[in-house]
Amino acid sequence: MEINHAFRKRSHLTPMSEPALLARYARPVPRYTSYPTAPHFAPLADPAPYAERLAGMPADTELSLYLHVPFCRELCLFCGCHTTVVRKPEPIAAYAADVQKEAALLAEALGNKRLRLKHVHWGGGTPHSLTPADFARIMESLARHFAFAPDAEIAVEVDPRTLSPEMVKTFAEVGVTRASLGVQDFHPEVQRAVHRLQPFALVAEIVGALRDHGISAINFDLIYGLPYQTEASVAETAARALTLAPDRLAVFGYAHVPWMKRHQALLPEAALPDEASRYRQQEAIARVLSEAGYIPVGLDHFARPGDALARALAEGRLRRNFQGYTTDAAPVLLGLGASAIGTLPDAYVQNIASIPQWSGAVRAGRLPLARGIVLSAEDRLRRAVIEAIMCYGAVDLAAVAARHEAAMESLLTPALEDLAADGLIAWEGSVLHVTARGRPFLRHVAAAFDAYFRPEAAPRRYSQGV
Repeated sequence: MEINHAFRKRSHLTPMSEPALLARYARPVPRYTSYPTAPHFAPLADPAPYAERLAGMPADTELSLYLHVPFCRELCLFCGCHTTVVRKPEPIAAYAADVQKEAALLAEALGNKRLRLKHVHWGGGTPHSLTPADFARIMESLARHFAFAPDAEIAVEVDPRTLSPEMVKTFAEVGVTRASLGVQDFHPEVQRAVHRLQPFALVAEIVGALRDHGISAINFDLIYGLPYQTEASVAETAARALTLAPDRLAVFGYAHVPWMKRHQALLPEAALPDEASRYRQQEAIARVLSEAGYIPVGLDHFARPGDALARALAEGRLRRNFQGYTTDAAPVLLGLGASAIGTLPDAYVQNIASIPQWSGAVRAGRLPLARGIVLSAEDRLRRAVIEAIMCYGAVDLAAVAARHEAAMESLLTPALEDLAADGLIAWEGSVLHVTARGRPFLRHVAAAFDAYFRPEAAPRRYSQGV
């Protein structure tokens, strides 16, 4: 049965009221950038099995790279990333040299076959904490070890406050094709509360500089659920962002986890919006972007109709990984840098998070692995179901089960009955559709298929699901 990827209108059943819906579903659940999710990775005592998988990859394997740069000049109080504040150049220069060593280790493990590279994503932290020279040297190192595809996407996360003209020039020289700007919110009161002062004029200036250097694909990140935000204020931020004509916007709900990220305790908790306010803020942003013609993509992305992400959605090629929604179809994602996560067809691996320990392993000539998991047949089945739900809001359970030589009945749970009764999903034969009402609760629908998920442990592991 062909799946209509658009989110369906609500089911014929009488759904719960908004307050009752939020009371039931405003609880922590995973974001499902992988399955199983990272908390279920186990310590890796021996990197040999991973190295064997790399060595066995055919020479025509296509791959992607994620490079993690865990440094910032100052810490934003909403941040949930693996990063640290470093103002001296020496530790960052040493890290850049070690990233090049790690790239060489990975290439050696792959048999120095110079596999075809389709996508490079620089994340952080702040990738341009590196000097322009070190950024260029790392890209040159990658070009020695891997064969860049002619249409390879090279994407960089950008902090507009610290991006220099020299680094913009370097981006253009090394072939950066897409820049993702952390915008978050344009209101000074909110910016002061989260320790990120960033005027609209500065963002506009950076967007102009990037486009002037030929980097025309521009993404914005917006956040709702921050202190002092209101439904009206986030809608105004979204409208102002649109005046700069970004190609894509990612709209994230702030994840308040001060037990994991202690700096978040410095936020004025009394000014944080409650669940109902967060829900309405998300809807307000979505309304502004949709009315402007942007296509909703998955849980939290919006793209212009001509953007590659919107085309991938329409053509059934959309994927989801640790960078969020992507057009990247490569079966292998290699992680470089402290805490970076890699993906193989049947496994996930994560690097050591401690920068000194990661560096020590790399300098000793060892792959700097800390944790990972090998996927069982059931894991791969459920991963396929969850990715389809997160990408398209729909999945043909019978078809997916058949491809994995499993019974559809093994996927059915009482939670699905509750989701249908609440008007969040609807059925068409074996096809599950998430309704328009259910889109903000996409993670909860995915959780119904998560064999590892334990609600009692969720408050310490995951962020709020709305």
